[in-house]
Amino acid sequence: MKRSDIIGIMTLKQFIAGLDTIPATTSWYLSDISEAKGRQALYKRQSPQRLKSLKEHALVESAVSSNRIEGIEVDKKRIGTIIFGKSLLHDRSEEEIRGYREALNLIHDMGSKLSLTENTCKKLHRLTRGEIWDAGKYKEKNSDIIEKHRDGTSSIRFRTVPADKTSFCMKELIDSWQECINKTNVHPLIALSAFNLDFLCIHPFRDGNGRVSRLLMLLQCYHLKIEIGRYISLERLIEQNKERYYETLKLSSEGWHEGKQDPWHYINFICFILKSAYKEFEERLGKLPQPRGEKTAMVQDAVKSFPGDFSVADILRRCPSVGIDMIRRVLKDLQAQGIIECLGRGRNAKWNKTGN
Repeated sequence: MKRSDIIGIMTLKQFIAGLDTIPATTSWYLSDISEAKGRQALYKRQSPQRLKSLKEHALVESAVSSNRIEGIEVDKKRIGTIIFGKSLLHDRSEEEIRGYREALNLIHDMGSKLSLTENTCKKLHRLTRGEIWDAGKYKEKNSDIIEKHRDGTSSIRFRTVPADKTSFCMKELIDSWQECINKTNVHPLIALSAFNLDFLCIHPFRDGNGRVSRLLMLLQCYHLKIEIGRYISLERLIEQNKERYYETLKLSSEGWHEGKQDPWHYINFICFILKSAYKEFEERLGKLPQPRGEKTAMVQDAVKSFPGDFSVADILRRCPSVGIDMIRRVLKDLQAQGIIECLGRGRNAKWNKTGN
C-alpha cells in the first residue's frame, strides 16, 4: 500500500488536503462547544470537594459503560469493589472493567503529557484486555466487522484494513493527527472525530477496538484542553445513544476504502456527545450546593475574562448557575470599588473595566 493510496482512504488525510468545507450543523456544534469550554474554565474556582463526587461518578460510569457497549457486564453489587477495591477478581469481565479503570486513571493523571503514539495505543489496549494472549498487540489475521441480524444470521458490515497493513496505517494516522495539531488548517475537534473514525475503520486489534477508540478520544480531548471527560462520562453518553453511534459509524464508514466516505455523520455525533457532556456538567453543578461566596467569585472571574465591553447577558452565558439578581449585586459592588463602570442604562447596558 503506497502513501498516496492512504491519502485517498483516510478521512484525516482528506481533511489535511482540504477536500471538504464544514457543514452548518457542524459549525453550530463547534461554536456551542467552544462557548461551553469557556464557561467550564470559570468553574475551576469551585472547591475540590464539589467536583470530587463528579469525578468519582464519571470514573465508574466510564469503566462500566464502555465495556457494556461491547456486551461485557458484571454484577452491579460488585462494581464499587471492582473499580475502587483491590480484592481478587472473579472473572474476565471484572478483569477488563478494572483494566479500563486503570487506563482511565493513566489518562486522567497524565492528561496532555501522555503522547498519542502507537505505543500508547498498544498500552491502552493491553490495560483493557488484561492477561489475554494478544493484549497490546496488533491483529495477526484479517478481521472484519460482523453484523448480527435478528434472525440469527450474520454478514460482513465492514472489511477492515488487512493485518499486514495495520502498522503502516496506524503510523500514518498518528502522523496525520500530529500534523493537524501543529497546524491550523483543520479544526481540532474535526480532526479528533476523523481520527476516531479512521481508527475504527483500520480496526488495528483483534478485539477491544471500540474501548481503545473511546480512551483515545478522552486522551485527545486533554490534548485540546477539553477536560469535560474528567467530570462527565463520555462513554455513558455514547452508550445512552448507542443506536445513533452505530448508525452514524455505519453511514460514515461506507466507501472508506475508496476514499468516498461521508464523515460528517460521525463527526456530528462526536460533537453532539461533547456538547451533551458540557450541558450535563453545568446542570449537575447547578444542583449542587455552593459554598458561601463562590457565586460572587464566579461573576468576578467572568468580569476579568472579558477583553472589552460586556453586558449582564454575557455574564449569564458564562455563569449559567448564577441568578441575575446576584450578578447585578456583584456588578454594583465592583462599580462602588471603582473596578468597573456602567456605560448606559437599562437591561442591555454595557459595562467596562476601568483598569483600577
